[in-house]
Amino acid sequence: MASSSSSSSSSLSSLFAIAVLILIVPTAESVKSPFHPRDLLPHLPRQITWPILNSLYGAADLLPTFIGTASEGNDAVKWKGACFYENRAWLEFHNKSGSEFGGGTLHIKADKAHSWTCMDLYVFATPYRVTWTWYFISRAHTVEFPEWDGRAEYEYVKNKGVSIFLMHAGMLGTLQALWDVFPLFTNTGWGESSNLAFLEKHMGANFEARPEPWVTNVTTDQIQSGDLLAISKIRGRWGGFETLEKWVSGAYAGHSAVCLRDSEGKLWVGESGNENEKGEDVIAILPWEEWWEFEQTKDDSNPQIALLPLHPDVRAKFNVTAAWEYARSMEGKPYGYHNLIFSWIDTVSENYPPPLDANLVASFMTVWSKMQPDYAANMWNEALNKRLGTEGLDLSDVLVEVEKRGSSFDKLLAVPEQDDWIYSDGKSTSCIAFILEMYKEAGLFGSLANSVQVTEFTIKDAYMLNFFETNVSRLPNWCNDNDNVKLPFCQILGKYRMELPGYNTMEPYLHMNEQCPSLPPKYNRPENC
Repeated sequence: MASSSSSSSSSLSSLFAIAVLILIVPTAESVKSPFHPRDLLPHLPRQITWPILNSLYGAADLLPTFIGTASEGNDAVKWKGACFYENRAWLEFHNKSGSEFGGGTLHIKADKAHSWTCMDLYVFATPYRVTWTWYFISRAHTVEFPEWDGRAEYEYVKNKGVSIFLMHAGMLGTLQALWDVFPLFTNTGWGESSNLAFLEKHMGANFEARPEPWVTNVTTDQIQSGDLLAISKIRGRWGGFETLEKWVSGAYAGHSAVCLRDSEGKLWVGESGNENEKGEDVIAILPWEEWWEFEQTKDDSNPQIALLPLHPDVRAKFNVTAAWEYARSMEGKPYGYHNLIFSWIDTVSENYPPPLDANLVASFMTVWSKMQPDYAANMWNEALNKRLGTEGLDLSDVLVEVEKRGSSFDKLLAVPEQDDWIYSDGKSTSCIAFILEMYKEAGLFGSLANSVQVTEFTIKDAYMLNFFETNVSRLPNWCNDNDNVKLPFCQILGKYRMELPGYNTMEPYLHMNEQCPSLPPKYNRPENC
């Protein structure tokens, strides 16, 4: 048995070495092989394929790459695919349906496949529809649009064409990417490990384990009004969402809350995004004891939580009465979904980790608008109308209106959010916008209050503000008392040591964070963007 086991292990090692060499060593001649090693990976033993797949593909590979738009006429769009290296596409209008505006045929000529077993996977989109298909034969292909969805789609396609997206990882890579994405949202140890691995790979984040116990014995007498709570969730539905939010924004926390003391000295927590009895995410003001007990015992997202105390000079400016007035005026209102994505998008192209771009965002919005129209209206339709100065336009109408004005969707997405915009359900504030609006009302932005739109801030932008304690000797005496690494803030919960790059370094300035890039992994930003 020992000999057999040794022989099997040796064979697996040899096969693995051969597979790796084939994958990374180029051939001397440019000749189409009967197969490509990647195309055969599914047929090899899992022990061989999975390490290779994990090195080749990840969750980010699920995102398609925008190729271009196919239009009517002789100017065909050309590109190199994942399988077929020479591709061209053009659009032909027709009226086979006999309808008022007819339909069209998208022609695609695929050639020069790198192997006989590969295939390319595509998504095709207009503001009114999304469809997909795959090709594994080198020849002319067609995609039929039997009838345009009225004059609006006809005019849009006539002027702008049909958008083409390539799933660059191919069928195998896409399936592997789906396998990587799925656990991000599962409330399991597998899900937690997947979220950590994603952030390590795509952001360069570190997750060093802290000494136990992982919860601090907090005494609330040293927590004051305005102190910020930075929260990082790493498993379950919110863990997966926060992982993607962190990746695109560069924030090392995905949620936040704020502390408030009332006139009798009782400590409360204000939070935008607290789930009520109906399962709705709303703005809530909770007793500290209730909030803290929930985070320790009932929050299944395994939260990592840090307390960021205000600097004494900043605290002296904090108008507690004004802060409470603002908090009470917002209590019970919905979480700020309307402007959630717009705090991330500041520029035309430098906020989208490849292969994300505005074209892909538009196609994603199109799909969700068809599947969940109420969700789409809440997430982006109203906000896009605010940017256009219109009312009641759905996504497809917005895209058409943008083109009529000679602008583009990527420019529209980058228009700064305004704090005084009122949506159908009132002011819209995400978790961090709720806190920063409170800071404005409490006087922390001083004379800049009317020149700073805090709905443009991400959580990273907030914890970079130079509002927080700089002298570690003034931190609460229980701060980091179980940890041999002394952080400049107080981590009070969590197995993994939190890191907040750029913490407490940024002086507020006019129009802060309205034009800032955020490309991973370094997330460099120019001064005063």
